[in-house]
Amino acid sequence: MTEIKKPIVGFSIGDINGIGLEIIIKSLGDNRILDICTPIIFGNNKCVNFYKKSLADTPFQYQIIKELSKIHTKSVNIYNCWEEEILITPGQLNESGGQYARESLLAATNALKEGIIDILVTAPIHKSNIQHESFSFTGHTPFLKSYFEIDEVVMLMVAENMRVAVLSEHVPISEAAKYVTEANISKKLEIINNSLKRDFGIDRPKIAVLGLNPHAGDEGLVGREELDVIVPAIRNINNSKGILAFGPYSADAFFAKGHYQQFDAVLAMYHDQGLIPFKSLAIGEGVNYTAGMPVIRTSPDHGTAFDIAGQGVANHLSLLESVYLGIDVLQQRTRYADNHANPMVKRTHQKSINPVHEAEVNLPD
Repeated sequence: MTEIKKPIVGFSIGDINGIGLEIIIKSLGDNRILDICTPIIFGNNKCVNFYKKSLADTPFQYQIIKELSKIHTKSVNIYNCWEEEILITPGQLNESGGQYARESLLAATNALKEGIIDILVTAPIHKSNIQHESFSFTGHTPFLKSYFEIDEVVMLMVAENMRVAVLSEHVPISEAAKYVTEANISKKLEIINNSLKRDFGIDRPKIAVLGLNPHAGDEGLVGREELDVIVPAIRNINNSKGILAFGPYSADAFFAKGHYQQFDAVLAMYHDQGLIPFKSLAIGEGVNYTAGMPVIRTSPDHGTAFDIAGQGVANHLSLLESVYLGIDVLQQRTRYADNHANPMVKRTHQKSINPVHEAEVNLPD
């Protein structure tokens, strides 16, 4: 069996005027974190010291490293991505916030690609402020997809045993329906299914698919996407890939009645359909996980929180959970690789399941 070593976790700091550095300092202030990982902050020690002053009760210590080949395994490390002095103005939107968020993210992502770090935890960026001729992405997920040249990934929100994915991410609601195609649904379901097996250790995952329209279309009375697109996509992915996908379910009742607890993951048709109930139920401890990547990236499920930046009051639990999830996924991937290194070949007959009428998970509207 492969020995599981203490992983190296890299942190991009996000917008320097947001709460990114504050929640990183709070998360790494407890020395017990060093028992499970070796942290590296990709930023600048002067920026760290600025926020450390407002967190006097947090016993945060670190070592500055000039080369990534000289990481201190028993300490928090800071790799200075820049040396110049920066004017930090907590809560204010300015050019510096976007510029140094890009520099931190690019340095950390490059270290992830080169295998210097095992896990990347990204602190929040401001999506419009980070825009530049060298960065034209609507968020971390599309950036990472492009950087690693991946055909498709899935934004998977995770909190304990609740996992919610979205078919389309940061697109205008007026365009969300354009992404509801059989090809898109099938590809996302395949990525989710593979991730649940490889990253979360679930042998036969069950995935719920939500409808696009109110009441899942009401048999075509409130839209036909469910009948013409979603149902055929679910049926085809089950018959062709053996993926246990079910639905489509009416989104309003699905979360309100706790039906999500009967599934290993849920695929929502657009961003807010999935993230509003997720954030309401996760209570500030949710994690954004990028499924479908050869590398591991996690992030807290919130933004830059300019309204409270620099006040020392930001809740760091979501970022801390991001660290824990990244380590769990890394360990699970190691176990999965060991278990599938020399598989026995056996013949099986896959029984076709009607995904819409499967009694075990046939939920009421």
